[in-house]
Amino acid sequence: MNQTTLTPMNDEQLLQGVIVIVDDTPHNLGVLFDFLTDSGFRVLVAQDGQSALQKVEYAKPDLILLDVMMPGIDGFETCRRLKANPATRDIPVIFLSALSDAVDKVKGLNLGAVDFITKPVQQEEVKARVTTHLALRNLQKRLEEQNLQLQAEIQERQRVEASLRQAEEKYRSIFERATEGIFQATPEGRYITANPALAKILGYTSPEDLMKQVRNIGEQLYVEPTRQEELAALMQRYDTLSDFQSQVYRKDGSIIWIVENIDTVKDEAAKLLYYEGTVSDITEQKQAEVALNRARKRAELLLLNILPQPVAELLKRGQHTIAESFKGVTIMFADLVNFTKFSTQTSPTQLVELLNQIFSKFDRLVEEHGVEKIKTIGDAYMVAAGLPRRRLDHAQAIAQMALDMQRAITEFNQETGENFRLRIGINSGPVVAGVIGIKKFSYDLWGDTVNTASRMESHGLPGRIQVTRATYELLKDEYDFEERGVVLIKGKGEMTTYWLKDKKIQIFDRP
Repeated sequence: MNQTTLTPMNDEQLLQGVIVIVDDTPHNLGVLFDFLTDSGFRVLVAQDGQSALQKVEYAKPDLILLDVMMPGIDGFETCRRLKANPATRDIPVIFLSALSDAVDKVKGLNLGAVDFITKPVQQEEVKARVTTHLALRNLQKRLEEQNLQLQAEIQERQRVEASLRQAEEKYRSIFERATEGIFQATPEGRYITANPALAKILGYTSPEDLMKQVRNIGEQLYVEPTRQEELAALMQRYDTLSDFQSQVYRKDGSIIWIVENIDTVKDEAAKLLYYEGTVSDITEQKQAEVALNRARKRAELLLLNILPQPVAELLKRGQHTIAESFKGVTIMFADLVNFTKFSTQTSPTQLVELLNQIFSKFDRLVEEHGVEKIKTIGDAYMVAAGLPRRRLDHAQAIAQMALDMQRAITEFNQETGENFRLRIGINSGPVVAGVIGIKKFSYDLWGDTVNTASRMESHGLPGRIQVTRATYELLKDEYDFEERGVVLIKGKGEMTTYWLKDKKIQIFDRP
């Protein structure tokens, strides 16, 4: 069977696809049309949902850029109808929207869209995402074509095998011309017959050379000394054996992988006469499997460095839309005070090295306390507890993490002679968490709880840990606090906040 391989798409192939842009604003249409056309894409346009449905069904484009907010049939309804039509449901849809709410994005993805581009659009972002989805679309088409080709090859192989059984007079010519190795062998391990393909697979000049030099298949061919005994035991039990894979020696001593399909031939008294079967060289397939397993392990490790393990497992199982609500979560934002000014006075290499040292200390604390690092934004560090695995002590875990981070930055200053200080803000409450993006996945959080935690940090003081009343109520029995009082918080108004000082000392009565 001929093996088919996928080759990477070049730029010219990617630009052969057709793109339909749907937008009720002529200016937006014009800008996208000109940019994508100048970039080498073939572009069609529609100004409303109804005309878009007609144009897409007629043109069968490779990609659709669809505005959400349109009069009449809006983008969501247009997408629903496209996905309900067998003729258009497989065409990828990217929404163009000024909406940034997670609910709208989830709705669009649930309707079958593959991506969201937020308005006003960035031309290079549009080009990058369009190129990516055209590549995926072309790859999908090629895989479908190659699957049909593979099915045809399998059917052809089955037809040839049936012909071998039905037409004995044609056996010899097929035997000589076969690309698979064909053999008959005694139970003692000697070849009775062999075709040229088998001799070639095993590195011999001819079938006669193979049969003359190989006097004991078990001892001379199989790398595993007991492999022939295993094969004989299976044949005695089942009479036929399929996909029996083994490592064997070639004439020159090199080792290859083969797969054997074997049948027993018996006389009228059911006495075993000989084995007959086919042999294929699967060395390249085995090497590809090893390389694939290595690549898969590397990809899994990389994915676990980007996303929480439960979320990564969902993605690996093929779940594309991941969003969940959590009622009890504690979130912490930490920021290095005056780091922006420091960065203007430091070389890029030294700046990155310092941040790496500091954030590496924080990362080790994340592992120690079992909390979830969400992301870093410049010199800011965001952590949460209570997701994606729920826990009752989420507030305690973050409180201890914050205190340890303050101690860690003090130790860092002592080790390096620097004078960095952390400003930390903490809040507790419900959030929505999920994965966004298709090229660079990001696990992120949304909700008022997140915004308030950020405000606690930005309205705090260097070297202090500011918490909301919600977090204070969860921790007041175990930790010492100092009431800061009423603070005017941007976007929130007046709030009573507290300074987290340390964990209370527990005194146990001795017996």
